[in-house]
Formats: sequence, structure tokens, C-alpha cells
Amino acid sequence: MKNESVGEGTLEIWTPQEVAAACAAGEVVVIDVRTPQEYMLEHVEGAMLMPLPFFKPEMLPGQTDKRIILHCGSGVRSGMMGRLALKHGVERMAHMEGGFSAWKAAGLPYIGTNISTGGPERMAAAA
Repeated sequence: MKNESVGEGTLEIWTPQEVAAACAAGEVVVIDVRTPQEYMLEHVEGAMLMPLPFFKPEMLPGQTDKRIILHCGSGVRSGMMGRLALKHGVERMAHMEGGFSAWKAAGLPYIGTNISTGGPERMAAAA
């Protein structure tokens, strides 16, 4: 994990593998800041949706029990939203480096759309 100082706060930059391990351990809450359409097509299992246009740092839950990790498609939007949250008084925020593209490139499992049914389906990790 890397860190970036933003004003008085710290933006943690996690790799997809670090996020996956923390998800498996129940240590984090993943928030997807992509559009609802992107999320519906494919997403990290268990991730919550808070799209960029509706992102309100003051609405984020506290992080006493679990760290919040933001992610988007490439890491650009989630990094912007993490910095915005820090500027609004959140002391510590995290985002996933490389976004969902990096998650898939790392071969991690996710929820995707079954093209034949249009329904959600667990997609296995790449071999």
C-alpha cells in the first residue's frame, strides 16, 4: 500500500490484491464510484454504489470498524473522490490503484453479466 498526503489527511492507495485480501477478511467496505450502468455490467462482489455525480463525502459512514476503499474503472475517479473526501474533513481514505480494470487484469473474481440471460453471475478468477 502506498500513501499520499492530502492536506491534513492521508489517501491510501491499495492494489487490487490488497483489496481482495481485505474483502475476504471482512476488513473493508468497497464503494464503486462508477455509473450505475458500469456497475450493473460488472463489479466487485459486495461493492456498494455511490456514483461520482452523487458522491457526498459527508454521507460516508465512519471508519472505526472497517476501512472504506473507493474504486472506479481505472483509478482516476476514485482517486479524485478520495482527495475530495479528505478535503471535506475525512482524515483517512483509500482507493484502489488501477480500478476495476486492474482487478480484472489481476484475475480476481467479480460479478458480471451473463450475456445469454442478462442476469448477474459470479465470474471466476482467471487461471
